Amino acid sequence: MTLNYWKFKRWEAKGWIVCVIAFVSFASGSLITARLAHINQVRADSNRVFELRVYHAVPGKLPALESRFRDTTSKLLSKHDLKVVGYWVPEGAAAWDNTFVDILTYPSREEANKNWKAFVADPEFQEVIKSEKADKLVEKEDSTYMRPTDFSPMK
Repeated sequence: MTLNYWKFKRWEAKGWIVCVIAFVSFASGSLITARLAHINQVRADSNRVFELRVYHAVPGKLPALESRFRDTTSKLLSKHDLKVVGYWVPEGAAAWDNTFVDILTYPSREEANKNWKAFVADPEFQEVIKSEKADKLVEKEDSTYMRPTDFSPMK
């Protein structure tokens, strides 16, 4: 083999090495950037709050309360950017009969207050309140705002 052949092979090998180094640098830079973007997202959500709402229904009225949420209230909540995580009814706990639970989430407590004020002022919700006076569904309502802990899977 000639000397020029070996010089070419050495340049070819160096070219591959440069390509591999460039690829590894690009990949590691991308991973670092993605990780930093995730950290910024977690910091942006640090004010996020959840609200636990417990409705104590008039005995025998729980199915009607569920229907109200299914057919009317959930749409109004969504209309006013009140994001529902879920709705629940306790199971197998006699002390919790006639209880309806929902959890909502907000970017901040201030946003929650602003959206609830708009919700309560909505004429459609005012109609729900009027019908509730004629056929009472809820005896008592409890509300608790919660913040996720630093180790909570849901933030």
